[in-house]
Amino acid sequence: MMRNLLQGRRFIGFALLFLFLALLPLPLSRSPKGEYYLHIIILVLLYAYLSTAWNILGGYAGQHSLGNGLYLGAGAYVSTILFLKLGLTPWVGMWIAGAAAALLGWFVGYVCFRYGLKGGYFALVTIALAEAAVYLTTNIRWLGGARGLEVTWMGHRPLLMQFEGKTGYYYIILVMAALSILYTAWLDRQRFGYYLVAVRENERAADALGVDPLKIKTQANVVSAFMTGLGGTFFAQYYTYIHPRLVFGEGPSVQILLFAIIGGLGTVWGPAVGALILVPIAEFARAQLGGSFAGAPLLLYGAVLMVVMLFMPHGILGVVESVMEKVGHRGKAATGERASE
Repeated sequence: MMRNLLQGRRFIGFALLFLFLALLPLPLSRSPKGEYYLHIIILVLLYAYLSTAWNILGGYAGQHSLGNGLYLGAGAYVSTILFLKLGLTPWVGMWIAGAAAALLGWFVGYVCFRYGLKGGYFALVTIALAEAAVYLTTNIRWLGGARGLEVTWMGHRPLLMQFEGKTGYYYIILVMAALSILYTAWLDRQRFGYYLVAVRENERAADALGVDPLKIKTQANVVSAFMTGLGGTFFAQYYTYIHPRLVFGEGPSVQILLFAIIGGLGTVWGPAVGALILVPIAEFARAQLGGSFAGAPLLLYGAVLMVVMLFMPHGILGVVESVMEKVGHRGKAATGERASE
């Protein structure tokens, strides 16, 4: 199955897109605003990656977590503490951070799903846990407290995931985003992916057919948490500063799921499409109105979400697929009419 995916036209298109993005810093380096544009693209890729991680649980398994900031913050804090206290390079620390986030995801998932929490109840518990993490880290001094932690700048040292300029960070998150999309495309055609969809559509029917909902949903939460924890390390290294509200707060948690909902839940490209559309708009609003209207990006997110929920309940990709199906049916009908003549 994976071999068929790699040999298909979709993979060729994906490879061409990846090549285009890999070469993009070259023309941007000649632009006076090249660094700013590269920053915007990095944010698009970062949130596409984080939203893809959330989509495995929220889109495919149908368990809408509002607290993925819990795993983002866990990854950011674990790798940063390892770097600042032990001098461990983030290239190694990110895997420990991912494992820590995955362990946390297993605990949260198992307890919640073991006691039958789903829908709004599961969402409320996850956001409550993220808020609890904000409170705990704010009151623990060796975690930086309310002041947070600043990643010490060691100069241009790629082995410490520190780069002069943004190009190095761009290639890291480009690879991470590409791998997350490839993994989701692979998952979409695997037994585990089918189990996730079965649990989402009808948990009782899936259970009757031999699928263990508790096991499947917990595994989805672990995978989502692990990927988000890795993203937390990149987040900390790129911004070089973290504090409890920045990573554990409701802001990143809501943003992460918004991109998937707007792009298309339970689809391979939905999170990336949502991030591609929303992040540049939000950053433009922040640049133009940030001084006089600090909440402009959040207002835009809300407005776009309302439009999508009212007129595109299956997301932007749902509309695209619907249009393509209609065009395909018309093409077949026209071909049939010509053949009958």
